[in-house]
Amino acid sequence: MSAFFLLFMMIVLAGCGTKAPETGGNAANGTDSKGAASSAAPAAKADEVRKIKHIMGETEIKGTPKRVVVLTNEGTDAVLALGIKPVGAIQSWEGEPWHDHIKAEMDGVAVLGYEDQPNLEAIAQLNPDIIIGNKVRHEKIYDQLTKIAPTVFSEELSGRWKINFTFYADALNRKAEGEKALMEFDQRVADAKTKLGPKLASKVSIVKFSFKGTQIYKKDTFSGVLLEQIGFARPASQDKPEFAEMISQEKMDLMDGDILFYWVSESKGKSEVSNKAKEWFDSPVFKNLNVAKNNKVFKVNETIWNTAGGIKAANLLLDDILKRFEVK
Repeated sequence: MSAFFLLFMMIVLAGCGTKAPETGGNAANGTDSKGAASSAAPAAKADEVRKIKHIMGETEIKGTPKRVVVLTNEGTDAVLALGIKPVGAIQSWEGEPWHDHIKAEMDGVAVLGYEDQPNLEAIAQLNPDIIIGNKVRHEKIYDQLTKIAPTVFSEELSGRWKINFTFYADALNRKAEGEKALMEFDQRVADAKTKLGPKLASKVSIVKFSFKGTQIYKKDTFSGVLLEQIGFARPASQDKPEFAEMISQEKMDLMDGDILFYWVSESKGKSEVSNKAKEWFDSPVFKNLNVAKNNKVFKVNETIWNTAGGIKAANLLLDDILKRFEVK
């Protein structure tokens, strides 16, 4: 263990207290639980101090942060879309170290471990102006992070990425850039709805195969939120404001729809999960489903449909949906 890290941990343990967490708010209306999405001020001057409310309390941010550390995959997507190259970020779930759709923009960015276990020593060495994390992943290390730099947390990691994106834009003093990016995205969705027309009546089924089992993905997921915004129908089993449900082969009918998109989540070089998916698709029960009879089963990219979770991935997901439905 380095002398630097020993000193850092002594500072953390002896450090001052932090603001008490607060709760409440309404995620459904586009704000986080602290109303951060609606509390942004005009662009701050270099020495102006802004108070940013978030799920863990209130944090003072000086001016426009330049040395940004981000600790979630969707957060990395967000800061890049806001025109910011972070000095450090957690490694992408499927990347080595970055997801394909962002790696060209991440050259020289320090790798800070994974989303569920960030490297505190590496973060401290970067001397950041701000650290962006998430309560779901990082609540236990919040106090330690605040000893390194001003730290703000988003609340959730569900499919409602727009809430987090708006909050990050506020914290980073990029409100105008955030509003512009969201307006452009929503216009793209509106255009897609027009082009898709009667195809929106198609019941879209989403399935994930992983070492844990097989899941049907419902509406409160990254892909589910976009499908709902576009206006697609969903099978009754998935047309619910929930995340996902593990199913057995006996309940394979819950996968049925007019079209099925699926991905296989497994480590590079492994094939156990892929073999399990093939076993399901080869079964007589699956072959009797409407989606199988109509040959409407498509494998998709897990990063874009699920794990990246941010605005850049959302734009790519929209592209892929239009492509799958043969819309130009």
